[in-house]
Amino acid sequence: MVTIEVAGQALALLPQKAALLPDSHTLLVADAHIGKATSFRSLGVPVPRGTTSETLAALSGLIERHQVRRVVFLGDFLHSARSHAAETLAAVTRWRERHAALHLVLVRGNHDDRAGDPPATLGFDVVDEPLRDGALALCHHPRPRDGLYVIAGHLHPCVSVHGRARERLRLPCFHRRAHMLVLPAFGSFTGMHPVRREPGDRVFAVAGDAVHELPT
Repeated sequence: MVTIEVAGQALALLPQKAALLPDSHTLLVADAHIGKATSFRSLGVPVPRGTTSETLAALSGLIERHQVRRVVFLGDFLHSARSHAAETLAAVTRWRERHAALHLVLVRGNHDDRAGDPPATLGFDVVDEPLRDGALALCHHPRPRDGLYVIAGHLHPCVSVHGRARERLRLPCFHRRAHMLVLPAFGSFTGMHPVRREPGDRVFAVAGDAVHELPT
């Protein structure tokens, strides 16, 4: 875990590919893409099973470890309309019942526009971006907002690192710019896209159970 300051608030960058605002016990999660594997299988694409359970279990671990009171999903909670399959929603419902007192907020992203909002029985507050939180703008799309520090998702950022034997690894990362932070995709079945670093950017790579800031 690495703690940075954004807009006067402490923000912990977690190796589980989420971020924590410890002062408000708020967990920020981008791009969970619940039901993505189900969506692919419904189209005849052979993909692994268990990814929804894996993603929800990771969420539960963070909620319990950090005494989280609110989770803000920064868009793309459900992957598509096919994510409303009975098996997928049953898993999410069981997870919700386990955390019945938790305040859940979804800031709509592009996949949410197609998938539709989560069922009302799950008790989400669903809003359009930006969600104001003091001087923070909690968004899905990483676009500047006048006078606010943006925390967003959407891009699934990653960075390539090279070993001494010329091997190359792609690692998910947090990508920080002067007025914006982009979180890695949280879902266990998501792609990644390399960041384009500009002067002054900071990149924090996730490697196993640690977060490391990479040199410029």
